[in-house]
Amino acid sequence: MGSTILSKVTEFFNILRSLQDVESNDPCNVTYEEDIHILKMNGSRIAVVNMYCGNQPVFICEKTVPKISEPDAQQMTETSNCTDDEDNANANVSILQTELGPQPFTVMKARQLLSWYTLSQNDNVSAVDHSTYLHPLWVRCDMSDPAGTAWFGAETVCVGNKISGVKLYSVTCKGSTVDKSSFITLDELKQEHKKRHHPSSMAIKGSARFNLFGSTVVENTIIESQSSVTVDFKWCHVESILETPPLSSTATLNIKVASGDMRSPMFEMYRELEFLQTLADGLRTGETEWMEPLESTSAVNLTKAYLEELQNTAKTPQDQAAKTAEATKLKSETDTPIFNSLLERGDLDFVEQLWVRMRKSVTSYKDISDCLKLVTEALKYGDIKPWIHRDSNSSLSKLILQSYHQQIDHVSLTGVTPVHMLLEMGLDKMRKDYINYLIGEELTTLNHLRYYLSTDVDLQEQVVRLRKLHHLLEIITTCSAFLGLPYDRLFLLTQSCLQHYITYPYDEEHEFKLQIKPALISHFYQKEHPVVWGVEVSSGHSPREVRTSLQLSDRPLVQHVIFETDYPEETVNGDSEDPAFFSTMVSCSLVSFV
Repeated sequence: MGSTILSKVTEFFNILRSLQDVESNDPCNVTYEEDIHILKMNGSRIAVVNMYCGNQPVFICEKTVPKISEPDAQQMTETSNCTDDEDNANANVSILQTELGPQPFTVMKARQLLSWYTLSQNDNVSAVDHSTYLHPLWVRCDMSDPAGTAWFGAETVCVGNKISGVKLYSVTCKGSTVDKSSFITLDELKQEHKKRHHPSSMAIKGSARFNLFGSTVVENTIIESQSSVTVDFKWCHVESILETPPLSSTATLNIKVASGDMRSPMFEMYRELEFLQTLADGLRTGETEWMEPLESTSAVNLTKAYLEELQNTAKTPQDQAAKTAEATKLKSETDTPIFNSLLERGDLDFVEQLWVRMRKSVTSYKDISDCLKLVTEALKYGDIKPWIHRDSNSSLSKLILQSYHQQIDHVSLTGVTPVHMLLEMGLDKMRKDYINYLIGEELTTLNHLRYYLSTDVDLQEQVVRLRKLHHLLEIITTCSAFLGLPYDRLFLLTQSCLQHYITYPYDEEHEFKLQIKPALISHFYQKEHPVVWGVEVSSGHSPREVRTSLQLSDRPLVQHVIFETDYPEETVNGDSEDPAFFSTMVSCSLVSFV
């Protein structure tokens, strides 16, 4: 009997070690004994595991989902005369199969897997090679026991290079309820900890997460948003369950912003960026899906009218600049009253004004070519003497500079050349828009923007960097307009975003972190309900620290089981004065090998 168990322990250990040796940051998996599916993945991907293992590799054990084998060609020929009903039934089975999520083990089977792991880490078991200690192991459970166990976990305890024991975790859960009296009390949680550990002293820490910005509920309907700003609080000296975080807490904003939210002050700029991206995509793929024009007048007629206006204006460039600035100011006040005026410039030069007209009206490559032909002809014959910014960098700007000396290079406005020229015009204009805001608000310097403003890279890369800069401004203006963060926090956030995007690719799913003082956002959270609230009792010192914790959340922290609830599901996340919470308790035991 003993040799059979040791054989299983050794086999299980070798499977885990081979998976651990795979050099990959992406999840990888293996099937053992047909019904045991083992994954190696980052612990932060699973809410409960993240609380104890954080951003480190872990093994996840779950029951293998049975697969329906695909019929081979011969079988398909033999059954080709089956009825439509049979086809539909088979299709439904396949759909059901693909929708099955991770499957849990019975508590008994989970305990067996945990015992194999524990024995494999014990130096006293000579049958196992102990030169390598394993990543933590977590096993999904089906909550079939009286305690409602949803997870079992185990991780090694090391002193130096020697394994001295194992920490065993059990995660028990309850369905959502509005009955706060059903939650374990703080004193009861302390007693649970004392039962297992007999500590001489205990530390108690609280944590909570609140939603500050994101999806909203209007008349019992959730309006989804891809953007979210949450705040995490941590504090000591917890006095009661679900207490409001004190102002002495440490608070960290988690900021994830998706471009294109209509509530954003950057929405008009986003639409402009969309057109710019359309041009870049067209150059890259050879196909362009033109956006719906914002102007009813054609691009060519708008350009003609603009050129005629300049021809009829016998003013100096300085007077013309003043007139243009005034016109732009009036237009911004009438067209976009809710748009943050700091993002609108009143000094648009000729090329920028032309871009504004064309990006709202262009619907074909021919439109672009015809408009630019009109402009180059007017420059060639001296019909217009437009002014441009000294640091303008587009091809059209260079032609205008040449026109001042009656020496204009011939430009063949065929093929993709007109699109290149228009894309350069847009990049030049939008970069100045972003600089105007960031420098005007004293959030950064030109030196820190060098990466984003470089024209030494190709146009496609310039567009990518402009998108990064736009996303940065989406984040900053969201925190400024909706949270009212002060200058010092916005400055710090700007520097963090700028540094991040120099190294990493564009990613709207990335969460930016920002430490703030709770008092800055107290009016947002003190009268709201948390989405997660937790308390943790701990004793001992690392690596032998042990913890017992309670988490209350508006959504289950465990996804592989269906919870019973005494509260209507459609109002669990609604505006009820008495919110419903799921309860998750994590208990820890320390097993010493010495």
